[in-house]
Amino acid sequence: MVNIKINGMDVQAPEGSTILEAARLAHIRIPTLCYLKEINEIGACRICVVEVKGARTLVTACVYPISEGMEITTQSPKVIEARRNTLKLILSDHDKECLSCVRSGNCELQTLCQEYGVDDAHEYEGAMNEFELDTSAPHLVRNNNKCILCRRCVAACEKFQSVGVIGPNMRGFATNIGSAYGMPLGSTACIDCGQCISVCPVGALYEKDNTDDVFAAIADPEKHVFVQTAPAVRAALGEEFGYEVGTGVEGKMAAALRRLGFDGVYDTNYGADLTILEEAHEFLDRFKNGGKLPLITSCSPGWVKFCEHYFPDMTENLSSCKSPHQMQGAMIKSFVAKQKGLNPKDIVTVSVMPCTAKKFECKRDDEDGTGYPDVDVVITTRELARMIKRAGIDFRNLPDEAFDDPMGEYSGGAVIFGTSGGVMEAALRTAVYWITNDDTNTPVEFNEVRGMGGIKEATYTVGDVTVRVAVASGTSNARELLNRVKNGETQYDFIEVMGCPGGCINGGGQPQVTAEVRNFTDYRTARMNALYRYDEASAVRKSHQNNSLQTLYKEFLGDIGGEKAHHLLHTTYVKRGLYEEV
Repeated sequence: MVNIKINGMDVQAPEGSTILEAARLAHIRIPTLCYLKEINEIGACRICVVEVKGARTLVTACVYPISEGMEITTQSPKVIEARRNTLKLILSDHDKECLSCVRSGNCELQTLCQEYGVDDAHEYEGAMNEFELDTSAPHLVRNNNKCILCRRCVAACEKFQSVGVIGPNMRGFATNIGSAYGMPLGSTACIDCGQCISVCPVGALYEKDNTDDVFAAIADPEKHVFVQTAPAVRAALGEEFGYEVGTGVEGKMAAALRRLGFDGVYDTNYGADLTILEEAHEFLDRFKNGGKLPLITSCSPGWVKFCEHYFPDMTENLSSCKSPHQMQGAMIKSFVAKQKGLNPKDIVTVSVMPCTAKKFECKRDDEDGTGYPDVDVVITTRELARMIKRAGIDFRNLPDEAFDDPMGEYSGGAVIFGTSGGVMEAALRTAVYWITNDDTNTPVEFNEVRGMGGIKEATYTVGDVTVRVAVASGTSNARELLNRVKNGETQYDFIEVMGCPGGCINGGGQPQVTAEVRNFTDYRTARMNALYRYDEASAVRKSHQNNSLQTLYKEFLGDIGGEKAHHLLHTTYVKRGLYEEV
């Protein structure tokens, strides 16, 4: 431990700590704009400057290491004036149309300007950069007129996701963040994951907003509009309405959707159970009959696109199963349409997802089992929150309501789809039953595949069958794992990959958290635990025990993995180049 003084107080911190980390241990907040722990520790924004006794200049707390006897001042007049001037300089080349900005009220630059009393930048008026919006990608808009060059998005793309399709272009005043050679993002091997949006402190990156499309469909008397919500949405939506991170709001979410005017309010958990039946069947068929192994899950569209771009030779390992919301969209336009006597061309299916990549997925080829798109519109958790607020719905005082039948029933295995390891665990619950034909003495919890670890491995022996499994969280870890497989360093039978670190609970469309929360709290585990609480509270925890699905196969689909199920619930993939128009 190292002994230092911060603002006159004695503080102990581990050797090797930075001033920022030491101050945090002493419950002293030092503001930052560019800093992201472990991936973007570059001291570029200069917001975190502090005074160190004996130093000739102010130092950046995020990268400056502590030493024995150091005396630090974090709020002196000199420090405050330096931070104010830095904020004014940032604003001097910043699009300040805050009222129309999607991040207004949740913008880290705006918050700091309010804290330091900076309301404009008249002292530094002069030339301003002007950039065209990049709207080429299917899932996001880049507005470099609001970019503060913090490089968080660059770090997330390269280090979280091992994609690296964005970086700084030009030099000096002309510096801007974009793709190589000025290419539009949509022409690169971007995987649409939205992790860059998640870490952006301002409104320079935001998802393409489809809320007006949904409101218009609801208002159209000729359309029947059905909505479904992914497992992870219920674990994060409450944050948009002041709930503590990790608070589950399933019942209030269903109530809010009903009040928005949807004709049917369904739970994508139903589609998750459906996915498990088809995917576990596919795995056992490949495992027993010499099919292509390892089987790799296909429910994360960011991961699927990553595989198509960077490991095209392994697309044959991908499960042919559509993702849960696409399966459910197909069932709404076939099974539900038949039940209700509706023409699928008059049905609009809306998916509320934690994931921006779903906006691309719903437009893919071979995602139209009825001849019409399985899903017409995808909105993120953030977009749903905006719709609820715009409609004047008092979310916190809503009653808890259930989802509509026949797609409201789900197992505990379905709800954990939203976290890394959840798909694997749900599949194992059903696969073990199919191997043993015993639902009383088979395990429910497979703790080895749970948690926030980047790569998790386990081997399970059931009777005379041994299955080797692995779970990768985020595409950076997926790259490492698949390279091991390709190089023959390790062998697996079944692999789960989630495109976003931690899984869907940390998807690119989830509520944005500040850098302070991201750096110093375990918000991902809090959201994950919310899903495991739903699982533990479920009367049915295995997908094959979902009575509604048993009825679906008996009355409509026929055999699991059969011809009709394959036509409606399975898809194909594309071997993409690294740079192509998508």
